[in-house]
Amino acid sequence: MNYYISDMHLFHKNVTKAGKDFDDRPFEDLEEMHALFKEKWNAKITNGDTVYILGDMAMRGTQEDLIAFVSTLKGHKVMIRGNHDDIRDQRYQQLFDEICDYKEMRDTLNGEHVKLVLCHYPILMWKDQHHGSILLYGHVHNSIEEHYFRKCLCGMNNSEFFDRRAGDKLLRAYNVGCMMPYMDYEPRTLTEIVEGSKACP
Repeated sequence: MNYYISDMHLFHKNVTKAGKDFDDRPFEDLEEMHALFKEKWNAKITNGDTVYILGDMAMRGTQEDLIAFVSTLKGHKVMIRGNHDDIRDQRYQQLFDEICDYKEMRDTLNGEHVKLVLCHYPILMWKDQHHGSILLYGHVHNSIEEHYFRKCLCGMNNSEFFDRRAGDKLLRAYNVGCMMPYMDYEPRTLTEIVEGSKACP
């Protein structure tokens, strides 16, 4: 089974109440956040599963602590690098089956094989978007940038842009940042992401 998540920001105090809490996470400190991530991840993921981490898995903290923590997380891990991912330590690199900046792949959604484009950053025009490919991204958290990106996609799906293009599919892109309500700080399947995002305002 494939799962997706981004922007965990392990060892980044500013995503907790002990720092600036800039994306409104419910954690008092890093210890609380790390404990929840590990509990949810390992309760769901098996060693036969693959988790695609769409960037910013960690920020700062000692490399020894980071390696020790990530090594306890189950499953095969693929890193699509974000702006805060420091992978210079070869011991850290070895925790991942693959590390890349961008990835195209296929997964299943409601029994149908679909093409995915995985990138840490939101892309307004991604490959095969008019023919049903789905973009998964992170980076913008639950910020004003996310709001405007969604607004732009919605505008393109409800305008002459949709009528003029060669394909006949609506544009579909999903923010897999762990802080999004439908992600709830755990890796999610493509179906969980798509269905969960529909339930959110």
